[in-house]
Amino acid sequence: MDSLANTLAGQFAKLTKPRRGYVVAIDQGTTSTRAIIFNAKGEIEATSQMEHKQIFPRPGWVEHDAEEILRHTRRVMADAITIADLSGEDIAAIGITNQRETTVIWDRATGKPVYNAIVWQDTRTDKIVASLDEETQQMFRERTGLPASTYFSGPKIRWILDNVDGVRERAERGELAFGTMDSWLVWELTRHSRRSPQNNHRRSAKHVTDVTNASRTMLMDLRTQQWDEELCAALDIPMSLLPDIVSSSEVIGSVKRYGPAHGVAIAGILGDQQAAAFGQACLNPGEAKNTYGTGNFLLLNTGRQPQWSTHGLLTTVAYRLGNQPASFALEGSIAVTGSLVQWLRDNMGFFNSAEEVETLARSVDDNGGCYVVPAFSGLLAPRWRPEARGAIVGLTRYVTKAHIARAALEATAFQTREVVEAMNADSGVPLKSLRVDGGMVANSLLMQFQADQLGVPVTVPKVPETTALGAAYAAGLAVGFYSGVEEIRALWQERDTYHPHSTASERDEAFRQWNRAVERTYGWAEDK
Repeated sequence: MDSLANTLAGQFAKLTKPRRGYVVAIDQGTTSTRAIIFNAKGEIEATSQMEHKQIFPRPGWVEHDAEEILRHTRRVMADAITIADLSGEDIAAIGITNQRETTVIWDRATGKPVYNAIVWQDTRTDKIVASLDEETQQMFRERTGLPASTYFSGPKIRWILDNVDGVRERAERGELAFGTMDSWLVWELTRHSRRSPQNNHRRSAKHVTDVTNASRTMLMDLRTQQWDEELCAALDIPMSLLPDIVSSSEVIGSVKRYGPAHGVAIAGILGDQQAAAFGQACLNPGEAKNTYGTGNFLLLNTGRQPQWSTHGLLTTVAYRLGNQPASFALEGSIAVTGSLVQWLRDNMGFFNSAEEVETLARSVDDNGGCYVVPAFSGLLAPRWRPEARGAIVGLTRYVTKAHIARAALEATAFQTREVVEAMNADSGVPLKSLRVDGGMVANSLLMQFQADQLGVPVTVPKVPETTALGAAYAAGLAVGFYSGVEEIRALWQERDTYHPHSTASERDEAFRQWNRAVERTYGWAEDK
């Protein structure tokens, strides 16, 4: 009997073993869209990237052209497959990771967005949020793990419904669909041509989001992981707009068009910060990562039960694999870190490429008494001060652009320390080390200063593109390309570790001065 069972198991394994050797990750970020191809060892085989336009119609408003992002997604996906000299037959699955909270609404029949995508950084919904009474705000906190904030998707949906002509009426007739960027891309990738009259678009396109993205809308109950009717009613949002909620790792559909990816399964979706934590193998309670991208996002795995914060952090879904229970996380979200370097480059003309910031900052020994507070759209965790605005303080004739560049890098480390201290207070267990990823980890000056400020080792993985890697892992798990989470854990490798060199008194004095600077930014954006 055991022999027969073993034989059948072997035959089943042959039938289900993937025949194709790579996974494609689409990493749709705030400033660019990338396609990265990973092999079975989690190593990068090819990559393609395109930046998209940042649209600033008014102070505090940030938008993207969703159709431009779709075009770039198609292009980078095809380019990466071509660069790797592969075909669709070589691809086991596609995983998608995306900038969270960024909101787009489109016509179900034509696929045309009714308005530009409103980006997570956008603060135009401040009056909508302020209009919620304390009882309603408490309901949002208790059910979603989130404070009522301009950061999340729900108020953005409401703004589009209220301010774009005819949209509310079309939404109530069921003609429109809402999604974060993962939903938008899946819809477009899984439907037939807009010009093909024989296809019913509503049946062919998949209108879904995964549970991690849904947990960032202010509309999903964390405990049930379903859309909540009362939450939707509080923001006057028709539930017919909303996508189906799926797990982070399951086969959703297949690519209907787009060259070499035609027919490949889309099998994983994770919001970008949850994807980074998954790619960093933060799979057990107590494991944490920090991503240094447009903003900074620190996630601490808290296990199978949501843990509500009392120190200004968010409670969010870390991931859910297939029909398994979800894992949860505490998160500290910082709005402006890498985008501060971009601002120094583009708006101030300090240098020609973002990489030059380190050379400039290293040309001086310290910040010259200068502190930068990048509250361009208020302050997120743990302070939640939407009315704060950016400031450079401590200026004297001695200060040069090199000092400001160094202070800008230090601002990233100071903001991260604030979040870590809040996380330590919530969890009751001080962080002993921190895994980091994202574009800014290539800056060794910043990483060393971060270790000095935290007083713990800071570790960069061998593959720093952990956001894309997490999406690849989720998709690969769904189709059997990866055997399980233990294989993912085994694939993680360290590249560099930065150990703290400063004394406690040195780092505390620098942090004290930073806090003085931050407090001077409060209350700047007054109601007109």
